[in-house]
Amino acid sequence: MLFNSLEFVVFFPVVLMIYFLIHRKLRVFWLLIASYFFYMCWNPKYLLLLLFSTAVTWGAGLLLERWREDLHKKRATAAAAILLNFGILFLFKYLDFLWHNFSAILGRFHVTLPENTVSLLLPVGISFYIFQAVGYTVDVYRGTIAAERNFPRYALFVSFFPQLVAGPIERSGNLLPQVRNLEKLKLWDSRRLQEGALTMLYGYLLKMVIADRAAVFVNTVFNVENFGTYQGITVFAAAALFAIQIYCDFAGYTCIAVGAARIMGIELMHNFDAPYLAVSFRDFWNRWHISLSSWFRDYLYFPLGGSRKGRLRKYLNILIVFGVSGLWHGASWHFVVWGALHGICRVAGELTAGLRERLWKALHVKTDVFSFRLWRVSFMFAAVSIIWIFFRVDAVSQAFVLLKNMTAVWNPWVLFDGSLLELGLDGKDWNVLFLGMGLLLGADLLRLKKISLPRLYVRQNLVFRWLVVLTGVCAVLLLGAYGAEYNAVRFIYFQF
Repeated sequence: MLFNSLEFVVFFPVVLMIYFLIHRKLRVFWLLIASYFFYMCWNPKYLLLLLFSTAVTWGAGLLLERWREDLHKKRATAAAAILLNFGILFLFKYLDFLWHNFSAILGRFHVTLPENTVSLLLPVGISFYIFQAVGYTVDVYRGTIAAERNFPRYALFVSFFPQLVAGPIERSGNLLPQVRNLEKLKLWDSRRLQEGALTMLYGYLLKMVIADRAAVFVNTVFNVENFGTYQGITVFAAAALFAIQIYCDFAGYTCIAVGAARIMGIELMHNFDAPYLAVSFRDFWNRWHISLSSWFRDYLYFPLGGSRKGRLRKYLNILIVFGVSGLWHGASWHFVVWGALHGICRVAGELTAGLRERLWKALHVKTDVFSFRLWRVSFMFAAVSIIWIFFRVDAVSQAFVLLKNMTAVWNPWVLFDGSLLELGLDGKDWNVLFLGMGLLLGADLLRLKKISLPRLYVRQNLVFRWLVVLTGVCAVLLLGAYGAEYNAVRFIYFQF
């Protein structure tokens, strides 16, 4: 079930109405039933995988607490739970990838493996809920959180439907205490309801007005059949628009998830913090997909040694984390290269930091002024957009073809001669798109100054608040990129 589908428009109000009316002791059970129904709308059989992951990590948590003084049993229990969960992930997501690459290597030595006849449909959201469940197991092992003894509560923590299939990847220290407190929660809070509804509306604007409209142009240029057709600025424009598309698509999902949860009295972690206003690759990853980047930091980078074992080991750990992060996004080398490029740029940024500071000082460049920050933000957006090409394509070779085409000619006139109007979007679509991106920029500038848009909204007069809501609803209904014979466009991160 997609957030931008008619089914969800019916499902969520029904869930909400019953949630507000039933006895407080039944809230956990009702949300658990709703979450399982939400997941089963995609493929009922794969609910068994979700239940298996939930049961294994719940049982492991209880055993870890029982054997807290026995280090060997604790380690064995944690390792078994983690391996079982990652084993599921490997089977469904990476087995075919490994088999294909292993066969290709052996083929160079004239050794032929039989074809892999196991073809499994990737369960939606599997990378998200398994990472969340494994994170809980590690937290209990470390003693940072007590094991949850109530199975329905823990099951709701793993499967809470707003963030089940595309995050944010919640931490046990944030979400579990809120689930435990549901019975005591005062549901009717006008301020919280308004903030949640506005956050959801903003998410729909990002997804349906900006992301889905930008996708039309991006899909036209990045179509495999068109690789040799478009060059220069046209390719870079498509890369930049894909950067906007994936941000608005994923941030839009997150906003809808955060807003829906807030209406129900649950605060999910924010996943984005104005990432395209970052001034370095380190800054970008502190702002982009925060729940995943912080997960890798806490559960992979620090266990590898972090920065505690010297600079060389630190940089190696960074490269490992970014390589694994790329592989997390998909079982394909173009995702690995995408992650590795970010890791290389992150390491290069740290290695050259001192040199750049001395250079700016020698050239008498002011680094504390708006113009310098604007330059850094612009450079970062251009660099990240180019690297996004490796994410968007289906193979590394395709990315290099696009990069070659992008640098083949210098044709800035396509921005003014109407050429871009022939690639799926007409003048009105471009106007709507630029208007939407202006709204995005304004909201991110407010976020950069630590100003919450929903909290700013609820402080305004009633008439103004109604005008904002009506304008937003009309924008989604009238300006959303529905297309002919509209079908809800799947969120990009559902595939991970």
